[in-house]
Amino acid sequence: MGNRFLSAVASTFFIAAIVNGTEFTPAYAKPYDVEEKSIATLQADLASGATTSEALVAAYLNRIERIDRAGPTLRSVLALNPRALDDARALDVERRAGKTRGPLHGIPILVKDNIETADPVATTAGSLALAANLTGRDAPLIARLRAGGAIILGKTNLSEWANIRSSRSTSGWSAVGGLTRNPYALDRNACGSSSGSGAAAAASLAAATIGTETDGSITCPASINGIVGIKPTIGLVSRTHVVPISRSQDTAGPMARNVADMALLLTLMAGSDSSDPATKDADTRKTDYATALDPNALNGKRIGVLKFLTGYHNATDAAFTRAIDEMKTAGADIVEIEKFPGLDKIGADELPVLLTELKAGLNDYLASTPQAVATRTLEDVIAFNNRSPSETALFGQDLFEQAQLTKGLSDPAYLKIAARIKRQAGREGIDRLLKQHKLDALVAPTGGPAWTTDIVTGDHFLGAASTLPAVAGYPHITVPMGQTSGLPVGISFIGAAWSEAKLISLAYAYEQRSHARKPPQYLRGIEDLETVRAALNPSPH
Repeated sequence: MGNRFLSAVASTFFIAAIVNGTEFTPAYAKPYDVEEKSIATLQADLASGATTSEALVAAYLNRIERIDRAGPTLRSVLALNPRALDDARALDVERRAGKTRGPLHGIPILVKDNIETADPVATTAGSLALAANLTGRDAPLIARLRAGGAIILGKTNLSEWANIRSSRSTSGWSAVGGLTRNPYALDRNACGSSSGSGAAAAASLAAATIGTETDGSITCPASINGIVGIKPTIGLVSRTHVVPISRSQDTAGPMARNVADMALLLTLMAGSDSSDPATKDADTRKTDYATALDPNALNGKRIGVLKFLTGYHNATDAAFTRAIDEMKTAGADIVEIEKFPGLDKIGADELPVLLTELKAGLNDYLASTPQAVATRTLEDVIAFNNRSPSETALFGQDLFEQAQLTKGLSDPAYLKIAARIKRQAGREGIDRLLKQHKLDALVAPTGGPAWTTDIVTGDHFLGAASTLPAVAGYPHITVPMGQTSGLPVGISFIGAAWSEAKLISLAYAYEQRSHARKPPQYLRGIEDLETVRAALNPSPH
């Protein structure tokens, strides 16, 4: 595991589950292969008696040991829930008694480690400063998932503090969990900050995962790891008991290998929470998103192509062109949008807003943690990092230091910028484009393929579609649209506030036509591809 904290929290469970390298399986259960299984398939097998929830948990634990801890060594799972097997047995008892809680009854999922669960596992946000953060409370979104029958298998690794600590960070790295690797090519980045959730879902280490996003932290790792992810409208899903960055942009969202599974999770997660004022309209806005799964949904729809978010990578553009052709074939009317003046300015103005909200939100959150957590403010965390070499071994904390200098949520400069960029991205941005061109949704490449992880100079993104919907607080779905050199790339569906059902319908229709997702191969690097290896090492003439 690499540190004493993980040994204390997780190793005991592994010793109980996996002894001397042999796989753990309940005595009465047959081995069950979970690789690439959808939630619908898992539920059908549970209903028929072909497997049990206890056997599912055991199968995922064995797979985590083989792939995440050994073998490719993804390091996507930061800690495991020692109650998972007991929870599974209890749900099996309920099923045998004829009671099921919903479509996730007995289904194991993994949760990003900035979301609190009531299990005896610390919520660390990847930082050793929160090693003692055992709160004993479920975030409301977790409580909703449990009420629907989900089993919390454990916590996923993440970019520490959700990638807001340093401007030169390496995505997917945390002091607690180490570096998450991309299952398609292990020398490539898994993107942040929900890197562990993206890699774990791609590698079938759980039926699905939960991530969080402020700007790109669900959609980028979903795209780069070849899965589906949704950043919902701000206020559809509660943020209570989630380690915060931004009250105006933070949200949790599901990540899965297909749109149908994502829709099931979102249906359970959505809802109002009196502790989070942003969710006051969620109960009236939410719906059963599985009912939106229409394979013919693209027919007759007007789709706006955001050409100004292309052009940074030729192979990604080629995949995007093929995706647009698929939509045309499905009956969509395509409208190309060449320009969006002011996008760069919105991106530049976003950071001071996030840093102001980070200081206020994190101070409030830390004050609510158990007394065993010694870091009670952002200032305390900065001091902790300064005296902890393991925290700053790869990069510093310049963004934390900038956040500490901000003047609070009543600062007139902050209030002016926050209102302006939200208006520019939302009402004058996405809403204007949809209305002006009479569109049902906007599409763009989610981003380029995964870059090689670089701990010297940090991340090197090519481009992304996340900023407009992130700043506006509007929904954004990414779906696999193909691969370039064996690396996945995704297509983004973006719409107006509360348009999740429409976007899910369009994303599902595209997914069912394209079937673009391919399982990971766990290559050491793309140099292992036969075509690449031959090009790099031609036969002598």
